[in-house]
Amino acid sequence: MQELSVRHLLGIKDITPQDIQLIFETADNFKDVLNRPIKKVPSLRDITIANVFFENSTRTRLSFELAEKRLSADVINFSSSSSSVKKGETLLDTVNNILAMKVDMIVMRHSSPGAPHFLSNHIKANIVNAGDGTHEHPTQALLDSFSIRERLGDVAGKKVVIIGDILHSRVALSNIFALQKLGAEVMVCGPTTLLPKHIRQLGVKVELDVRKALAWCDVANVLRIQLERQQMKYFPSLREYTLYYGIDKKMLDSLDKEITLMHPGPINRGVELSSDAADSHHSIILNQVENGVAIRMAVLFLLAQKQ
Repeated sequence: MQELSVRHLLGIKDITPQDIQLIFETADNFKDVLNRPIKKVPSLRDITIANVFFENSTRTRLSFELAEKRLSADVINFSSSSSSVKKGETLLDTVNNILAMKVDMIVMRHSSPGAPHFLSNHIKANIVNAGDGTHEHPTQALLDSFSIRERLGDVAGKKVVIIGDILHSRVALSNIFALQKLGAEVMVCGPTTLLPKHIRQLGVKVELDVRKALAWCDVANVLRIQLERQQMKYFPSLREYTLYYGIDKKMLDSLDKEITLMHPGPINRGVELSSDAADSHHSIILNQVENGVAIRMAVLFLLAQKQ
């Protein structure tokens, strides 16, 4: 059986195109499982997985937990808001205490970029990065590319634009790495204040006009404005942002071709996307959520082989 080239999934930057294809092929099999009347397999029956979340999460946390339970793993959930972290315990001590209970894998989200990389140098358990600050969110990028492959047949040669708050987004960076490794052309679009200064060095196109970006692309992945990460005002108001960068169904229908609309969630309806666009036939947003479980099952299953 093929196996991954890495022991941990810390970021898309660290894995090969072959790893991504293996994850996709494994996810195809698990998607079949999820569509059966009995949606469970005993693949990880003797594995214990801890979900260690130092930041708020709904979709990612539920998706990982469901993936783990579908694989018959034993699951423990940790939330920093109700833990000894509030009493001053360090990250390493927290995780070592969890590992002392004989946990095999850690799924971790943390507000500090590089936190999973730091842990991987100090513990033996496999680590899956469920988002580290504004750095990477590898499983989101994998499920996004998997959803494009499912909708359009292949990712290679497709034109994908990422629109919105690129500066504060871990999804944008992971998506850029994943799409480029799979042979897609990538463009970013947003106000100059929300684009990283040296973004072109990643080999992406930059466009400031959302209408031109939509006319260019096959797929538009729209990001929300991450107000919780912003320490200052990057644009005058949400109303003005919507005026220049909001996407509605009228705009999509005016294009001379059919494009696919994506969003990693949560959607701020009426800001980056209108409700009629988010719920239109262009949108594969709920397919992304469904594919997230299959992708995370594949990642957990393949990493468990590297125990």
